Amino acid sequence: MLLGILSIIIGYLLGSIPTAYIVSRIRKGIDIRNIGSRNMGGANVMREIGAREGVFVGLIDIAKGAGAILIAQALNIPEIWVFGTGFAALVGHNFPVFAGFRGGRGSATIIGIFLVLAPEAILVTLAVIAIPFFTTRKFTAAILIGFGLLPLFVWLFEGSLPLVRYVLVIDLFMLVRNLSGLKQVLAKGIIKDIIFDRQQKKAK
Repeated sequence: MLLGILSIIIGYLLGSIPTAYIVSRIRKGIDIRNIGSRNMGGANVMREIGAREGVFVGLIDIAKGAGAILIAQALNIPEIWVFGTGFAALVGHNFPVFAGFRGGRGSATIIGIFLVLAPEAILVTLAVIAIPFFTTRKFTAAILIGFGLLPLFVWLFEGSLPLVRYVLVIDLFMLVRNLSGLKQVLAKGIIKDIIFDRQQKKAK
């Protein structure tokens, strides 16, 4: 149990590393949480600071999620504690102790978690995310669609009910954190946008 608690603490601290904040401060002397979408993540850094910086932030945030799970597995603790460590990393990214508890939403961190726990499922999810993203350039909508299908892909590729339940918990957390973005998606009708954009491209 002590190892499990230690693992969760490590996961939270690892997730709390404010990569986007650090990069934006170093590169332009600004707080990324005060510009653009105000999200402390790779997508906002890419838009407001630069493509290379955004990719770097995204990769590090992915590494935070993957690293938390790998550390937990290395400690040889029960699966429930491994899941807890991954979730702690996600909470750390959203509410980082090193940045006044104002963080990002954790999409990249979730990708890192499932690159270790369910690599095939998350790779298919990334392919699904790419379709609406490159069609409409609406990142939040693409993420919500992809992560909404992640439980199905986890079940198909892993066949693990505990892992599916874990994904559902993470999805619920993400849904709560992205309520404002979800309202925008519903208001603008993302599905209609995707269909309309495709029709326009075919017409051209």
